[in-house]
Amino acid sequence: MHKKTLIFTDLDGTLLDHYTYQTTEAEDTIKKLKQHDIAIIPNSSKTLPEILLIRKQLDLNSPFIIENGAAVYIPVNYFKKQPEETQLQGDYWVKSFCQDKDHWLSVLATNAMSFKPWFTGFSEMDEQQVARLTGLNIDNASLAKQRQYSEPLDWFGSKQQQTEFISLMQSLGANVLEGGRFLHISGACDKGQAQQWLTAVYEDQLIDNEPAISIALGDGKNDIAMLEQATIAVQIRSPVHEFTHLKRTNNVYQSQQYGPAGWAECLNEILSL
Repeated sequence: MHKKTLIFTDLDGTLLDHYTYQTTEAEDTIKKLKQHDIAIIPNSSKTLPEILLIRKQLDLNSPFIIENGAAVYIPVNYFKKQPEETQLQGDYWVKSFCQDKDHWLSVLATNAMSFKPWFTGFSEMDEQQVARLTGLNIDNASLAKQRQYSEPLDWFGSKQQQTEFISLMQSLGANVLEGGRFLHISGACDKGQAQQWLTAVYEDQLIDNEPAISIALGDGKNDIAMLEQATIAVQIRSPVHEFTHLKRTNNVYQSQQYGPAGWAECLNEILSL
């Protein structure tokens, strides 16, 4: 089983603690996964520089997915050949799934000004404001602002206003995802679509066209697509909201513990590590 297993993981509130952003309770399990040569693939709303830093801290060398499925980054020569539809960008083969951030900033400025009293976008904030909203330090807040494909919004209007805003943005072609803290505006992409594409590349190039066993772990509404798409879905208990509703009922696990402790709990159970 281990040869064909792929771990797709959300970061904030899942592998990273919701409040401290630490991975302490998961570190023994991460070591075991590495010993079994099981790929740990971040699938997050975070930006490229944020995920690069986390990969370095955790000593990961696998591909990763940024900004809620907007793009897949694959280290050059990770696979035998460059996957189709990817572009070389520095040390990575990159598959993009949607328009860039500037497009959505223009859409917001042109069409959503009636809602402007009820949200503030990341692009309008300085590092201190992002740090205050996220709990990140200033350096990491600066990394969080370096978005290529999406614009997170701090929403402070009513639920009804939010519903109307989401409906408007969807009518204009946007994908609106609710993360643990923000509304994320981007193109027609999600974590499940990017995960499915990358799983197919693994099946084609590394595991002799056998079906992969994909395990997706997440805690928020923006993780629903990846949880629905994976072979096994793991919902991580959150200290700030209930488990999200999934359509599927088979091969679904829900952690008893929060964040990285729940992450380790479920993977140890599923994989008998």
